[in-house]
Amino acid sequence: MCKVTISVVIPVYGCDQLLVEIYDRLTITLKSIVEKYEIIFVDDCGAGNPWKIIQNIANKDDSVKGIKLSRNFGQHAAITAGLDESIGNWVVVMDCDLQDKPEEIVKLYKSAQEDVDIVFAQRWNRQDSYFKKNSSRLFYKLLGYLTETKIDASIANFGIYHRKVINAVLSMKEVHKYFPVMVRWVGFSSTSVKVSHANRVYGDTTYTLRDLVALSLGIVLSFSDKPLRLIVKYGFIVSFISAIYTASITIDAIVNGTSVAGWASMMASMWFIAGILTSIIGLVGLYVGKIFDETKSRPVYIVEDQV
Repeated sequence: MCKVTISVVIPVYGCDQLLVEIYDRLTITLKSIVEKYEIIFVDDCGAGNPWKIIQNIANKDDSVKGIKLSRNFGQHAAITAGLDESIGNWVVVMDCDLQDKPEEIVKLYKSAQEDVDIVFAQRWNRQDSYFKKNSSRLFYKLLGYLTETKIDASIANFGIYHRKVINAVLSMKEVHKYFPVMVRWVGFSSTSVKVSHANRVYGDTTYTLRDLVALSLGIVLSFSDKPLRLIVKYGFIVSFISAIYTASITIDAIVNGTSVAGWASMMASMWFIAGILTSIIGLVGLYVGKIFDETKSRPVYIVEDQV
């Protein structure tokens, strides 16, 4: 029996009207490059009724698998569910909005044959609004700095990954998942290929600026302790400045007989330090909350149905 060469994992959220087109275009593309493949749709319980469409497609084609989650667990939990189900030697991860063009998989697969384990799809002509592109660029820049990971804003989930890369990603058992950072963390040889990026033909992006901020905070707390190290550095800086200021006041009082600085400056300093300390305690509390989530060992997702 011929082994599956390529598995395509697609988290589905709010794109019911595109599923048949995605399936048709993927089928034509995959048949042109490999003999055996599989397409895995993961219904992350968005609006509409994508599960019925996925069932209809899977019942007609044995190369299609469908997974329905019990509730909305988030895009990266849905990706994890698809990765767990995949059996291909190579795995493609792509979004369901058709901005990632299925036809570009040919280019990715061809590059993957050149002795690399990861081929990232680099969106050279990204078709998004000015706000979306710039907020995304800021998000990735900040995320890269805080997680100490080199992240290209033109690269998202879309790419092709060797089975050993996927197995390494799946071995990471933390509850909070973020596929792009996890893929970069596990290492392995990689390259990027410029791909064409399509306009969104249906619906709007589900990621608002608020969502991006919340996502970035969750990722940083889950994948990096740099904020804590920055706080320690900041504490030393504040202490050093305070020591110099205290010394200057004391010397001035001894030499010139001037009085100590007044009430206003003292109160301003106290409120400033109190605000900083409250923020530090809050940040530490967030880390404790993440530890609490991990110790509960709850599943990343729960499957309600499969086809």
